[in-house]
Amino acid sequence: MLKAEAPRWRIGVIGCGRMGRVHVERLRQTGRAEIVALGDTDIAAAKALQAALAPGAVVVASVQELLERSDLDAVVICSPTPLHEPQAAAALAAHKHVLCEKPLADSFRGIERLITLAEQSGTCATLAYQRRFWGTYRTLRREVQSGRWGAIRAVTSHNTERWQQTIGGTWRDDPLQNPGGFLGDAGSHKLDALCYVTGLEPQEVFARSQTLGSRVEIVVSVSAAMSDPRRPGEVVPVTMDFVGCAEHQAEDLTIHCDEADLMVRDWRVWIGRRNHVVPLAPLEPTSDPATGFIELLDHGGPNPAPLAAARPVWTLTQMILASAASRRTV
Repeated sequence: MLKAEAPRWRIGVIGCGRMGRVHVERLRQTGRAEIVALGDTDIAAAKALQAALAPGAVVVASVQELLERSDLDAVVICSPTPLHEPQAAAALAAHKHVLCEKPLADSFRGIERLITLAEQSGTCATLAYQRRFWGTYRTLRREVQSGRWGAIRAVTSHNTERWQQTIGGTWRDDPLQNPGGFLGDAGSHKLDALCYVTGLEPQEVFARSQTLGSRVEIVVSVSAAMSDPRRPGEVVPVTMDFVGCAEHQAEDLTIHCDEADLMVRDWRVWIGRRNHVVPLAPLEPTSDPATGFIELLDHGGPNPAPLAAARPVWTLTQMILASAASRRTV
């Protein structure tokens, strides 16, 4: 009988809340990762995750203590937003591979700093923008950027989630820790999906937002003018809405091209032509950030979600928030 191969990558997880648990579950499923350390200032949360999914891991309260371990190859950062930049910087300086939850940093300078550190460290650094790993959005990107359906003429995006109902008493309802509220948290994935699929760049934004009794933005509507680097001088109108007080989750992204409407709707990929809408095939393979991270460590190749992916998301988010605050076009 062949002996099972030992996990190849030794992983430390920083932040043992909901997303920390998700990543640990997916890393374990790869069969190629061992969770050797769990770090959280909330020791009880770390011990709960240890008992449930990582009995062999050591629990630490300090990121520095975690990074000083000799049996550590990589870290997964799932802490609150303001901690991402200093923790990722420390991990990269220690020459550890990094998978970081979004947003990467709360300033453009911070994003640029981490991009530079990743280049200097020579390690693999990936953002957990999961739509870049899903077959649906990878298929949509393939078709849009193939050029076979012509130029992008307009984009519409509709996003709802039962989010406000879950944030009371958490860091997500703190504007200092979660600037942008629903837009800055769950909405950042939708902004990234827009940039990833289309390659469009923001030029002008008008937005409105409401807090609806919370401390952070819950509902945001956006009208933007974006440019296509492949077609200088052309302007693409983009409309997006983010409803964080809904009672169901929905996510529709439609790219209106010259010859077809290409869309993700109800978690499936569709193509609309001449008033007929049918499923789009073949689909690209699907994965998730944790699995994709291990595959990158194993095999190398193009990084689907490099740290540079944070640039357009940060820029567009700041333009939206500035417009909503001023009630003027930015």
